[in-house]
Amino acid sequence: MPLRFAEPTEDAYRFPLTIGHLLDAALVTSGEQEIVYRDQLRFSYRELKQRIGRLATLLTDLGAEEGMTIGVMDWDSHRYLEAYFAVPMMGAVLQTVNVRLSPAQVAYTLNHASAEILLVHHDFFPLIDAILPSCPKVKAVVAIMDGAEGDLPAYAKGEYEALSAAASPDFPFRDFDENAVATTFYTTGTTGNPKGVCFTHRQLVLHTLACNAPFGSTAQPGLGVDDVYMPLTPMFHVHAWGIPYVATMLGIKQVYPGRYEPDLILDLREREGVSFSHCVPTILQMVLAAADKRGSDLSGWLMTIGGAALTQALWREGTKRGMTIVAGYGMSETAPTLALCRRRFGADGSEESDMAALTMTGVPVPLVSIRIVDEQMRDVPADGKTRGEIVTRAPWLTPCYTGDPDNSKLLWKGGWLHTQDVATIDAEGYIQIKDRLKDVIKTGGEWICSLTLEDLIAGTEGVAEVAVIGVPDARWSERPIAVVVAAAGATPTLATVNAPLQAAVDDGTISRFALLDRIETVDALPKTSVGKIDKKLLRAQFAAAPASEAVADAVA
Repeated sequence: MPLRFAEPTEDAYRFPLTIGHLLDAALVTSGEQEIVYRDQLRFSYRELKQRIGRLATLLTDLGAEEGMTIGVMDWDSHRYLEAYFAVPMMGAVLQTVNVRLSPAQVAYTLNHASAEILLVHHDFFPLIDAILPSCPKVKAVVAIMDGAEGDLPAYAKGEYEALSAAASPDFPFRDFDENAVATTFYTTGTTGNPKGVCFTHRQLVLHTLACNAPFGSTAQPGLGVDDVYMPLTPMFHVHAWGIPYVATMLGIKQVYPGRYEPDLILDLREREGVSFSHCVPTILQMVLAAADKRGSDLSGWLMTIGGAALTQALWREGTKRGMTIVAGYGMSETAPTLALCRRRFGADGSEESDMAALTMTGVPVPLVSIRIVDEQMRDVPADGKTRGEIVTRAPWLTPCYTGDPDNSKLLWKGGWLHTQDVATIDAEGYIQIKDRLKDVIKTGGEWICSLTLEDLIAGTEGVAEVAVIGVPDARWSERPIAVVVAAAGATPTLATVNAPLQAAVDDGTISRFALLDRIETVDALPKTSVGKIDKKLLRAQFAAAPASEAVADAVA
């Protein structure tokens, strides 16, 4: 028997899953709810709708049309939120430009994406001055002065707020195919140019719904209609993890901090009642340090951590200050959310059980299929011990790297998106990343997980930050070394750093080959453009340094 299909009446509305529809309920239920930018501006959701229309009008007046790429170079602001909606809603493609890339890489991404109109904050005028001659497709630049004094650059067509104020709020948005591309941005790898990923309206709407769905669980700390939201993840990076779309759909109060300044972040948190944020571990460390300096109360602030592993030591630091800290997992190619942590059902409610669950990689969110597989794409046992690569399917994964068929085939080998993350999974579906494929250390025939060692060392007194990397060794193939940032006034030693590792060796948690024979102390760990520790640079820096003779004793 053939499949059966509904036969809608001629007048039935065929509802497309397009970004503009995320506003529908919020405008009814939360029209007077506030959106706040730093200490400079606050306006309502009704005014947000008008500002979205004005932005679409001014872009059209500058020559924007359906299918055109429009780039944004700004800090986390209400302007970015307006662009998240206005650009895709008018049928154009929003490019969230990673302003932390090198000038040559920024120019590459603009040219590769064929960006024709740019919205540029004044902080990035020097960057545009340098690269605009090498970006011949750009035909209009809108200057974002953000209250700064001074003349506009000669290449600017006008100033954002002035142009917006003069534009009509009544832009004639129309329905169109939900499979149209809505956004694009570029993800950096270990080699070569940044890779372009893109996402459709349908994908982003489904991602928004799925990101909100787990929060209905009593075991899942999350975002609700009574929360106040402030992003601490750059809005150029994977749609700020998609949470501005969730917050807007829910109609909750939103607070945008602009450029990250620790004292201003804490001022906004206190004054506006911020209760939900998300960031990478390095930003959380920055916030905790600033709060300690001024004695700020962080109680009631839920922080979702992603982009890098959440160590148990950092979880404890946040928790003892009254925060709720939860880990999540995803990547640029997955829009990004794949998994979120939650308390285990039936757990005893102790701090130890919460820490164990909430610092894991998480459980899959609705509509996500995750497998942990070996090199032959066979599922490994769900025993919480056997390792394999995470492969996944979900309705919002990028279908390809734009203009890069070879890497696209590798990404989707076998019909599953390959994350390059090594992990375990248990019988309850809890995933724990053990390492990146490129970061696993093979020494003396043993596979050593750098993330496990970092988690153990992070709790050592005198250690502010740590990264564990593998460096070449003639005898053992590779050896792990710890690159450490010392806490103020402290001098970590090899003995103190090895102490928690030795305890883990004694109880069988790790192999004796994981014991360190070398540590390196640095003033700061290098970070990528999105705040992750750049282990590629660390490996290049320390690979040539001589290994200690103590290694033979450590692993004998």
